[in-house]
Amino acid sequence: MERLVMHVDMDAFFASIEQRDHEEYRGKPLIVGGLSGRGVVSTCSYEARRFGVHSAMPIVRARRLCPQGIFVEGDYAHYKAVSQEIFAIFARYAPVVEPLSIDEAFLDLTGMELLMESPRAYAEKLKAEIREKTGLIASVGIAPNKFLAKLASDLEKPDGLVIITEQTKQAVLDPLPVSRIWGVGQKTAARLEDLRIRTISQLRRTPRERLARDLGAHMADHLLALASGIDTRPVAPREPAKSIGKEVTFPTDIESAEAVERVLLALSEKVGYRLRRTGCKGRTVQLKLRLGDFRTYTRSRTLAEATCYDQEIYETALALYRALGVKQGIRLLGISVSGFDTSGAISLFHEEARKENLYAAIDAIKKRFGEQGITKAQLLKRCDEDEDNGDEV
Repeated sequence: MERLVMHVDMDAFFASIEQRDHEEYRGKPLIVGGLSGRGVVSTCSYEARRFGVHSAMPIVRARRLCPQGIFVEGDYAHYKAVSQEIFAIFARYAPVVEPLSIDEAFLDLTGMELLMESPRAYAEKLKAEIREKTGLIASVGIAPNKFLAKLASDLEKPDGLVIITEQTKQAVLDPLPVSRIWGVGQKTAARLEDLRIRTISQLRRTPRERLARDLGAHMADHLLALASGIDTRPVAPREPAKSIGKEVTFPTDIESAEAVERVLLALSEKVGYRLRRTGCKGRTVQLKLRLGDFRTYTRSRTLAEATCYDQEIYETALALYRALGVKQGIRLLGISVSGFDTSGAISLFHEEARKENLYAAIDAIKKRFGEQGITKAQLLKRCDEDEDNGDEV
């Protein structure tokens, strides 16, 4: 049985909610994000995109590109509530739904062909129900696998509906730039450019041996499969996690406290990001530490209030590390958070709201560039340079 996968992506989700709720914003360039000098754009309306504004852009640059824009910090608790309405609709259209983020998901329609007039009519019905019940617009892609479905949903935004079949997939893929393939970030795209590979067609026709020599065997196989429209990953619902964590094993033991602190900060950022993507906050932070002789220690601390914020996770993990008093090389470090409070309740105090806005902006960057794409330190440096010399970054 041929698989049938739908990808639904809400168009300019945060900005669209604001325009729905505030008549004075409609038809105007609207930018949602952190409004401080170091803030970044979480998302923006299509009217703002015509001026070159996009998500993850520093607010200072967005103001220069679109001085007539309307800038708002946003209400992220409200956006999450709207997301829950939309996912309730998804659940009525497919037996298996895989969330990707607050505003997009895969729906597995395999075997449902007899229940629908056609895949296109089914998608139109879904789009119409979302618009009727939430006042928002979604773009939809339908294809034989997840990669093609996600690609299809992005081809005719906003309000798109694109279907890719096994028969048409290569005609759609071949003219596109290699950057449209999952896993091709800025670094990989630059390496492919060095090989004079710019389009998916050129990539597909490149001998595997050549790619493996320059990019490694695993990456070569990954790129060639997707360039041919092959993706065997199933649509899988996510089971509620009991904990969310990240650990790293070092090729050589690390010795200095400064190196440990840098690693703990990086781990805290990854764990905090994943907590926020799943809509969870946890009360218990655990540190895992393994020495060069393989002795392993775990220490945990339960906080007064649940958190999903990098800084609070880092400070707790750092205190646990210092309390251990380790004086020898470390082979492995890990951080996890458990004891989830999934109520989504948010403090009404200004400081808590400020944190919500700050981390929503950071997450927009990570969604655009990937978890490895940029760190907060890099972002702050870029914003400082932008403010100091007036150059666009």
